[in-house]
Amino acid sequence: MSRLNSMMRRLAAQAEGLEWGRDLVADLEGDFLDMGLGNGRTYDHIREIAPDRRIWVIDRALNCHHSCVPPEEDFLQGEAEDMLRKMAQDGTRVALGHYDFGFGDKAKDVAEAARLSALIRDIMLPGGVLVSGQPLEGFEQVRGPTTVAPERYYFYRT
Repeated sequence: MSRLNSMMRRLAAQAEGLEWGRDLVADLEGDFLDMGLGNGRTYDHIREIAPDRRIWVIDRALNCHHSCVPPEEDFLQGEAEDMLRKMAQDGTRVALGHYDFGFGDKAKDVAEAARLSALIRDIMLPGGVLVSGQPLEGFEQVRGPTTVAPERYYFYRT
């Protein structure tokens, strides 16, 4: 499979997974969280499919497309550990989280996801959903949308 086809499959899995997760948490009162803003495509999709939810965003830097800049009060700029701890201390409760932090090195990305899992768990609501590009630890892995091949993207319930 070409890298282009692989990317298209990943992006489709991401969008379908977020919509699937949104539907599962429709009755939960809680915020949404995008971990890893990047150029803002995922954040833009989340705000389109969940306009009634507060959407927190964590990233080291604000480098997204100008049309995808989150409101200042919802953008937590800094290291993930610090921002997740701040959210927990502030009592933030997340119904749907999307995990997309990465360095582009699979081993390093998997290790970081494992290291951050406990901090993510601290802010998730019971019954919440995590949609992730990396395997996370300490959550119940579930089968996501049937349109997404297993292990193409990771889906968890809390």
